[in-house]
Amino acid sequence: MKKTFGMISLGCDKNRVDGERLLGEIVRHGCTITNDLEKAEVLIVNTCAFLNAAREESIEAVLEGNRYRTGKLEKIVVTGCLPEKFIGELYPALTEGDVFLGVKDASELFPALERSYREGRVNAVGTGKDERGERYVSSMPHLKYLKIADGCFNRCTYCLIPKIRGKYVSYPQEELIAEARSLGETEELVLVAQDTTRYGEDRGANAFVPLLKSLAALDNIKSMRLLYCYPEVVSDELLEYIASEPKIVRYLDIPLQHSEDRILRRMGRRGTRQEYLSLIAHIRSVLPDVAIRSTFISGFPSETEEEHRALISFLEEARLDNCGFFAYSREPETPAYGFENQIHPQTKRRRVRELYRAQEAISARKLLTYVGKTVEVLCDGISSDGFVGRTYFQAYEIDGAVYFTASHAREGARYRVLIERADAYDLYGVAVEETNESAE
Repeated sequence: MKKTFGMISLGCDKNRVDGERLLGEIVRHGCTITNDLEKAEVLIVNTCAFLNAAREESIEAVLEGNRYRTGKLEKIVVTGCLPEKFIGELYPALTEGDVFLGVKDASELFPALERSYREGRVNAVGTGKDERGERYVSSMPHLKYLKIADGCFNRCTYCLIPKIRGKYVSYPQEELIAEARSLGETEELVLVAQDTTRYGEDRGANAFVPLLKSLAALDNIKSMRLLYCYPEVVSDELLEYIASEPKIVRYLDIPLQHSEDRILRRMGRRGTRQEYLSLIAHIRSVLPDVAIRSTFISGFPSETEEEHRALISFLEEARLDNCGFFAYSREPETPAYGFENQIHPQTKRRRVRELYRAQEAISARKLLTYVGKTVEVLCDGISSDGFVGRTYFQAYEIDGAVYFTASHAREGARYRVLIERADAYDLYGVAVEETNESAE
């Protein structure tokens, strides 16, 4: 089977890595990958099912992809979280899909496709060997992701992940080191998992810092960024190692989800408002230049206006560098689905807007302090007015960016940029120096 494959990958960076394993299977079988869906004979839709909106987006992507059957498209493969969790209702209804695979079924891509060409539609969810084969990297050459674990220990009352991905499973350290080495020259390696800081606990003891030390020893890895760090497990050992290791970006993504004790308890979170504020202060005492990002859920069942305003006051006190805010999504099969006093969607949307406005003011004040200073920027490519990149407190596609002018700039190179102005999200300036002359 020598077909040309295209892929639409939705959802988080963890899902991206799963998609890259599917692409690796395609390359291993000697097939072609194209970014032009009009040329694809087989289209893979790598789905997300975390929220209802994500499920709707995934189904719409399949329906949109089906329109390419008027050209070269022969088969649509639906894979990822959506079929993993909802195959019973999805398979009979989504007849546009020819092959259905779950989150650990990359090894079954070609056997299932061959069956589909012979016999018709195929449900192969759950038939794979959960082999973590070689990846075909789909991100920019200088920015790559390493998924260090799958599943989740936590039982947050709003979350479907444990029902989709199962219990937390750390990947063996020796396999992760070999995978990171195989990625080649990497300016920024982003570590992801549902909870990176719990790495190793399913095997008896937390081994996150030992993993970081082994990764930092690799010559091909120039820097590492840590995402999805559960607040309870941001330990002194971790903070002290970050302080001592220049390869670790001074950036922590710590999803807090709320600030008020009653809501946190109902969410199944173990922290409190005061514990979170103390943690933030402690992190900054060990890492004075650290950037802290977080995410929050607004409109959780029974959240009062007073608790909403208290969350705004928490933001003003915490002074986080970047935040994402999401309206609570009522998900079937989660405990919170049956909670009383569900919040009206219009109220949730209004509260999210107010949270964003509060954080915008905080972020704008922070970014304004960089005007007139120079910052190191990793160039991600060309923008409409010149070039675009990120400094240490900006994660790719999550936070803001630095837009800068230069006589020339190269993707993956680092530059000293003099900041001339700022807004609530982004910085703007001019490159004054390249800091890694050897960058390819």
